[in-house]
Amino acid sequence: MSKQKNNVGWTDYTQKYGGRKIKTINPDVQSGSSVLFENFEDMQLALEGNYPGVDYGTHGLSTQKAFEEAICRLENGHRAYAFPSGINAITSTLMAFTQSGDEVLLCDNAYGPTKRFCHKILAKYNVKTTHIESNIGEEISVYFNNKTKLIFLESPGSNTFEIQDIPAIVKAAKKAGIMIIIDSTWATPLYLKSLDLGADVAIQSVTKYICGHSDVLMGCATVNEKYADEFANYFETVENYTNPQDCYSALRGLRSLKVRLQEHERSAFEVAHWLEKQDVVDCVIHPGLESHPQHSLWKRDFLGASGLFSFTFKKSYSADQIAKFVNSLEMFGLAFSWGGYKSLLTARPYKRDGQWLYNGKHVIRLSIGLEETKDLIEDLEQAFKNL
Repeated sequence: MSKQKNNVGWTDYTQKYGGRKIKTINPDVQSGSSVLFENFEDMQLALEGNYPGVDYGTHGLSTQKAFEEAICRLENGHRAYAFPSGINAITSTLMAFTQSGDEVLLCDNAYGPTKRFCHKILAKYNVKTTHIESNIGEEISVYFNNKTKLIFLESPGSNTFEIQDIPAIVKAAKKAGIMIIIDSTWATPLYLKSLDLGADVAIQSVTKYICGHSDVLMGCATVNEKYADEFANYFETVENYTNPQDCYSALRGLRSLKVRLQEHERSAFEVAHWLEKQDVVDCVIHPGLESHPQHSLWKRDFLGASGLFSFTFKKSYSADQIAKFVNSLEMFGLAFSWGGYKSLLTARPYKRDGQWLYNGKHVIRLSIGLEETKDLIEDLEQAFKNL
């Protein structure tokens, strides 16, 4: 048998038709396991760990890299990584930056799965988790000790919407040499520049507003220059790649994020202002309203609001009464998650380790979608009658 070139059987599809490249506005959805090297020398660099490119599919292919570069620019970060889900981005980041004997300070309003991972998984590796107040600021320094490795914030919390004083926390943490990670999914990188405020890692659940259509599970983490190499070493070791079609959808979602988010914001404010005038409503919990306890922080640090907020009732209704209200809604789907085009609702009481204004009350969380606002208001109005 005659000798054949190493790349026999491989077709460069960009050159297939008339010797001209096929150019599209959006990047190709590139998938695969094996990545071909141009020559023997490049393969040797890969074996030595010095190859500057991608040497295997689990390191992320071009579609993933295109999304990571785009989100990194939007976050004003140094390097970004895509993950198969929002919680995967959170858990991977926590694993990358902690080791046995460390302590994590976790905001009390953090995403439930984040708390569970800290207490059920990190604890197995002798990483202690201490809850801190959801509206904490410069007083955070009272929690610091020689084992405090990082602070994990969520501002605002995606269920109860407390806001932390990020610049004050940054000032205290930097003085003590403690890193700051923030889940800023509620505001997206458009409305909260977490890294510009001094955070070291900004996490997004891409599932929510960035994709925007409730059809993708994906997350990302963007890191500053100080911690970029440490995160890169972890990422390359675990080889945590993300589905290329999801990366394509996320990149496409970024193109329309601004116009969608503006509409979510406008409609949510309209519904929130209407709710404030209803006799059955006790409190509307929306950071963009002047009635919110940390409204001044929102006004200072945020560039806008999303479509997610909550409210409580004046009366303490039974679970059966809440069920009648919820089940009579026609426009709101009952589901976890948020940030998509369809309006969603959850209803449950929340407990907090620290002071909690709404203890024992059902918190009705609304994710305002892209439907006609008047239809959403009419739906809520008719449902209130069932109370």
